[in-house]
Amino acid sequence: MANQTSLAGTWAYRSYLNTPDQRPFGAGLFTFQTPSPTTLTGTLDMGSGLVLDLEGTITPATDKCPLTVEIRGFGRAGTDTDSWEYDYHGAPAYHWPTGVDQVESLVGSVLRAKPHNGTPAGVTASFIAVRRS
Repeated sequence: MANQTSLAGTWAYRSYLNTPDQRPFGAGLFTFQTPSPTTLTGTLDMGSGLVLDLEGTITPATDKCPLTVEIRGFGRAGTDTDSWEYDYHGAPAYHWPTGVDQVESLVGSVLRAKPHNGTPAGVTASFIAVRRS
């Protein structure tokens, strides 16, 4: 079961528009640090200089609720992601007790919080992030 310290590391990220054809929305690498039990920082590197800086809040698991993470991604001034802003909500995927070679993953949704490059705010997508290290 995931806990706040196990989120630290690198995760392969893919997202898909919440439409019937599930068109790809984004791809890259999440790199997370957990400076405290309830905070997360890091980056989403999509290649070609497209990077978001991440700030998040971790809600630890309880007997009744799984761990969740709320993350905000901010574009970098002076780069192609300048003024980008995305919100992410995720939780660990179910870990099957009889699963074979199951790799830890996060599943959730993402919201384009601000318009950019002629695309509107409010677009949503589903994402999966699979642990790499």
